[in-house]
Amino acid sequence: MISVIVPIYNERETIRPLFEKIREVLTRLETPWEAIFINDGSSDGSTEELNELATAHPQLRIIHFRRNFGQTAAMMAGFDYALGSVIIPMDGDYQNDPEDIPKMLAKLDEGYDVCSGWRKDRQDHALQRNFPSILANLLISFVSGVRLHDFGCSLKAYRSEVIKGVRLYGEMHRFLPIYTSWHGAKITEVPVNHFKRKSGKSKYGLERVLKVLFDLLVVKFLDAYALKPMYLFGLCGFFSLGLSGLFAVWAISLRLFFHVFFIKTPLPLMTVFTLMMGIICILMGLLAEMITRTFYESQNKPIYLIRETRNLVPTHSEISDVTQKRETL
Repeated sequence: MISVIVPIYNERETIRPLFEKIREVLTRLETPWEAIFINDGSSDGSTEELNELATAHPQLRIIHFRRNFGQTAAMMAGFDYALGSVIIPMDGDYQNDPEDIPKMLAKLDEGYDVCSGWRKDRQDHALQRNFPSILANLLISFVSGVRLHDFGCSLKAYRSEVIKGVRLYGEMHRFLPIYTSWHGAKITEVPVNHFKRKSGKSKYGLERVLKVLFDLLVVKFLDAYALKPMYLFGLCGFFSLGLSGLFAVWAISLRLFFHVFFIKTPLPLMTVFTLMMGIICILMGLLAEMITRTFYESQNKPIYLIRETRNLVPTHSEISDVTQKRETL
């Protein structure tokens, strides 16, 4: 089965034509499919439009969030409820072309686990969107080691086994190929169509560049130090302690050999400051180790709240919870 995931936030005018195109393409493939549209707290009538479509088309599953949780949370909900062996997320503004889905599936048939879309001829504002995107993609590729031209393209195809174990937070959806590479996934990319936005307005601006930099810092930390944060904090701590010792020796040497009093040099203050920083870093490392263990040993909790669903099959965990409650009663 193929599962297509579409986050929706105030995209009422594009919902129906986008679904009709998805239905046309997937029906042509003669493969079981489902489309999961996640309403991320829309306020423009998208809710009514989605419910009307779901009534007429049982293959369309709808998830309505109680409020706007963001694109990452919407995609995470789609991954949680998708039943397909292949999961394909795409934007709800109809800038992605469903006609690209068959060639992405063909790449998976060649043995790849992830096929990423590359908006080679991107139809967005050159200064506000395209140029910052090029710089961001170069930086992400350099830092992560995953070589892709377009991390920001939502249209991608994943084998479910490499995506089901991934948990996303914040604005991390653009780094999904990096997460899957940690699970040993084979990744490729294909050029895809990109349409000009016909209705609504973009939810992103230049401030997204700063968010990408912050998220990239988090991804790099998770890649190198998620399981052993003490390595990072401890390294910083011992470096600060080393500086503290160096400043102390310097200050004492000035006093003994050059008769420079402590009050005439900032070295004693720098000694105390770097000593405190070193101790704080080491203590933070120990605290991070405790938090890491708590995170991996605690129950997985969703990052979204669902108000209602339509034509949706419950997850295995929900079925298990209901079974336990019945046995308790």
